[in-house]
Order: sequence, then C-alpha cells, then structure tokens
Amino acid sequence: MTEFFSWVEAHMNDNPAELRLRYAGKTAPEGVDIASAILQVECRRKCARKLEKTLAAFPEFLFPTALSAEQCSSDRLAEFHSTLVPEGACTCVDLTAGLGIDAMTLARRCGLAVTAVERTAELADALRHNSKDLGIKDFTVVEDDCRAWLDRAVAEGRRYDVAFIDPARRDDKGGRIFALEACSPDVTAMLPELGKICGRLIIKASPMLDVSHTIAELTPPGAKEIIAAGTSTECKELIAVVDFPGGDMESVIRAVTLLPDGSKAEFAYTFSEERDAQPIPPGPGIAKGMFICEAYPSTMKSGAHRTLAARFGLYGFDANTRLYYVSKMPEAFPGECFEVIDVQEYASRNIKRFARTYPAISVTARNFGPSAEELRRKLGVREGDGRLRVFGLTAHGGKRILVVGRIVRSE
Repeated sequence: MTEFFSWVEAHMNDNPAELRLRYAGKTAPEGVDIASAILQVECRRKCARKLEKTLAAFPEFLFPTALSAEQCSSDRLAEFHSTLVPEGACTCVDLTAGLGIDAMTLARRCGLAVTAVERTAELADALRHNSKDLGIKDFTVVEDDCRAWLDRAVAEGRRYDVAFIDPARRDDKGGRIFALEACSPDVTAMLPELGKICGRLIIKASPMLDVSHTIAELTPPGAKEIIAAGTSTECKELIAVVDFPGGDMESVIRAVTLLPDGSKAEFAYTFSEERDAQPIPPGPGIAKGMFICEAYPSTMKSGAHRTLAARFGLYGFDANTRLYYVSKMPEAFPGECFEVIDVQEYASRNIKRFARTYPAISVTARNFGPSAEELRRKLGVREGDGRLRVFGLTAHGGKRILVVGRIVRSE
C-alpha cells in the first residue's frame, strides 16, 4: 500500500473536519497530499455501507470528488442493474460513467467489454486508476461529452449490445427535475441516435419522474419495462429499459426493493391490469387483531394500487390514504405488515392520554392533515424503534383515526 493510502487507512476513524483543522498550514508527510487524503477519509466514511464490496475489494479505490461519492450507484443497485443486461450480451457503453460503479460492476459480473464515457477529466482519470487496479480487463475510458461521442459512434457505425445512461437529476440551480426531456442530457432527443448504436438502452433516472409520463416520453420505440428501485425506506431511482427497434407490447411496471438481508421484494403489473382491476373494497372496518399493510416506497412509486389490493385480497381506507388492511396476514406482500393492537378515533380525549399508553412509538401520517412530526408533538410521544407504530390516517367517509400496530414482518 502506498504512503498516501496508508495515511488514509490510519485516519479512518478520525473526523474529517478535525483533520482539516489539525493539518492546516502544516507540512504534509512525504507522499501525502493532505487535502486529497482527507477527502478519501470523508468519502470512505460516507460510503462505508453503500460501497462496502467495492472498498473491500480495492482498499486503494480513489474518490476524485465528494460529489462523485454522493451521486454514484451503491454496490447493490449496480448489481441489480447488471441483471438487466440481456443474456448473450458482450459489449456495453456507459455514456455517463461518473465514478464508474455501474460500469465496473457490469465488466466484473457480466464479463462485458465496457466503454465508459465521462466528460470530467478528474472523474475519467480516477476511473482509469480504479478499473486498472481492480484488474478489470477490456475496459476503455473515454474523456468526452456523451452527445459528441454518440454522434461520432453513429457516424462510424459502432454497435453495442447495451447502453447505459444516467442523466442529471437536478437542474443548474439544484432544483429537482420531473421529466426526462428536462434532464441533461435529454435522452428523449437522443433516442433515434441511441437506437443506431445499441440493442438495449437502460436509463437510470430520478425517482421524481412520473411513471406514465416517462412511458409516453419514450414512445416510440417504447419502454419494455419501467422499474421503481430502492430500499425498504426509499425509492432510489426510476429505471427505463428500452429495446430497439421496439414493438407494440405494453410496458411492464416493476417495483424492486433491495432488502438488508440480501433478498429483494418485487411486484409487477401493467397499466391495463390496474385500469381493469376492481375498486379497492372498504371492507368491514379496521379492528384489533387485523393487519395494516404499508407498501415499500418503490411499490408505492410504481403506481400499483387496485392491482396490489386485488392480488393480496386487501381492503382500503380513503382513496388517497394509500394504506391497506386485511384480516389474515398476506404472504409475500411487498411492504411491511403490522398487527393491529389498538384503534382510536382522532379526538381530543384520546390525544391527551395517548402518551400514557404509548410513550415511545414511531409515527406515520397518511392523508391525515397534520404531518408525522406534527402528530408526534400533538400526541406527546418519543420516537420509537420502529417495531411499534401509530398510523394517523383518514378512513372511509373522511373519518380520521389512529391505528396502533406491532410489526410482524420487516426487512
């Protein structure tokens, strides 16, 4: 290990801010750029779980910027992206490689010959260093803007089995983006050229994008799949899989939740299936001994509501509440289930005495009015460990209720 990375390893448990103060104006140890070394400490601390496998495989992995560490795919998401590569694929181009976690994972897991296009010099240099020292073969880094590179690739008749692209998820002012055409680069404008260089296009986009609007933006050629992917607590991205030349088949919408134990929960449906499904029945009304079901964020993002209820035999509350309940615990539900131990009307008499019975409890508010934090203050409770939760929700007829549940299945 070099002097530089030996210094980084020796200071992994130190606070980066304190390190900057400690070494301000001091002569650096030989072979150590202090500013860069502290950056490595900072990024490793932030990415300890996100890039656990990458950092374990390569202790001298180089982070060129803090932003690159913040924006890169996690190891688990990159591994999931690799499952989207069609069988028999041999070549791939990542048009917005960034830190290169996706590109390197594709090369290592799928054995693809990868071309990684990155317009920023410091990111391209780091990608060359990391891919080389990780022993990845048949990996080419090109420092270029992806649109200029694409024009030349089309002119030269190059072909790849798979192309990846991850357009910027915020505008120049840091604002969120809600449509593919507003991203940079504009993938929708590039579709004709992309169709000339690849058989499958995989677009990794912001989870803020609307599913139905994204499908419309990609027609033609049409999205084979739209995938809402994330963890049990957050939808991380919306992925569009486009095959060229395309066809008339309806897009499949999938929700994929990567769970901490290494497994994943999935749910898939089509818009026509959702359209034709029966309205969610109100049921007999929630009561003690029943189960309240909360879909994972990616499942909720996918837009499956009627279909989800129909498949698992669930009852609903108010149409905008987006929670479900059922008499018998459902198997393989793509979310968390809580056994109901108490149901109360949201009334002052119950609010005043709630904390006596439940002094520490997690709080969720759905279509309720007050936010979860406001409800917590009104109830006077401390945040719990997640196993016991109170749901403030609106039931049928606009009645607001408090449902207390104990988790019976978690990630």
